[in-house]
Amino acid sequence: MPKLSVVIIVWNEAYNILRCLESVKPVADEIVVIDAMSTDNTAGICRAFGCRVYQREFDGYGTQKQFAVDMATHDWVFSIDADEVVSEELRIELAGIFGPLGNKVTGTASEGTGKSMPAGFNIPFSLFFMGKLLRYSGVGKEIHLRLFNRARGGFTRVPVHEGIEVTGPVVQLKGRIIHYSYRDISHHLGKINTYTSQAAEGYGKQGRSFSKIWVVLKFPLSFFSFYIIKRGFLDGYPGFMWSFLAAVYATLKIAKTLELKRKL
Repeated sequence: MPKLSVVIIVWNEAYNILRCLESVKPVADEIVVIDAMSTDNTAGICRAFGCRVYQREFDGYGTQKQFAVDMATHDWVFSIDADEVVSEELRIELAGIFGPLGNKVTGTASEGTGKSMPAGFNIPFSLFFMGKLLRYSGVGKEIHLRLFNRARGGFTRVPVHEGIEVTGPVVQLKGRIIHYSYRDISHHLGKINTYTSQAAEGYGKQGRSFSKIWVVLKFPLSFFSFYIIKRGFLDGYPGFMWSFLAAVYATLKIAKTLELKRKL
């Protein structure tokens, strides 16, 4: 039975990290944490939990996460963020592949325990936002490749919105990762500020350019997409706020790219 390395990158995640670690402990053969020089007790919490902790200056999400993969002992890697947790259903599926349940779990996951192991597994996501799991708003059906064989792939080296690319078949699991991304509106706005700056820098390096009129149009079009087309209104007030802030993110990303270009 293959062994599983869980990898996490962190920076000042003392508020979240223990919840994440406790959720993956039952299925992890090791937990590797890459700490971007936290100023709180994140690294201490991880060491006390039994994780292998490495400290490294942050130079982009893709490169930081790939470094975590490189530090893992086992080929099978499960990447999770500090503000995410493994649901009970997903934990059972993972145990069917890597844990003490062996091949007792039936269905999609158990098929991966045979000789025809896929290159990776897609995992559904649910966002916990303003006290509610969002079902719509463009995030209710999110799926990401997070569990993979590092001998067959790895992370893309981009500053933000990194992904995993593998060579070979990918199977989808049923259990979900629950994302506790934002503690409150102020925390959300802080992340928007950080992520849009990183995205603008990435666009600048790629030579991307935008028209100013696109900045004007981006907010209403994005809000309409999230709130109406993707039915954010069905998530109530949290759905409205998510749609609003997602549209702010999309608009600022372009505006900051234009601002950065003027400064060069």
